[in-house]
Amino acid sequence: MADVLPHIEFFEGIPEDLSDVSLRQNRSTGLRSVLLIFRALHSIEQFRSYRNRFAKALLLTDEEGQISIEPSSIKFIFGGPEGDELARVECRLEIDQEAHWERFMRFMHRYAEANGMSYGEAGQGQASGG
Repeated sequence: MADVLPHIEFFEGIPEDLSDVSLRQNRSTGLRSVLLIFRALHSIEQFRSYRNRFAKALLLTDEEGQISIEPSSIKFIFGGPEGDELARVECRLEIDQEAHWERFMRFMHRYAEANGMSYGEAGQGQASGG
């Protein structure tokens, strides 16, 4: 799958734009947790989701192929004057195997590079999109 632009999909064929990422590791269990934040979802905004197959997992695609991860939680946060405007979507993933973590991080580095994102330590602010 050479020359594939890294992308993330909730619905097949509708790439989403990642806004922010937070990476954590439980010191006692070693379980790694990823929080992906989307300020908007193209699949919802374009009202096209009903025409596309829901993946039942988050699909991360890059030059190595496709990763399919079932989120441990997805939160839709609304705001605005009437409380009905989508403010952001928080998608939490848990990764317990080292090989899966390494593959996820290779994807994230490619995604960040392709989308003008940068990484920072917790004290410096989180990874953010441009």
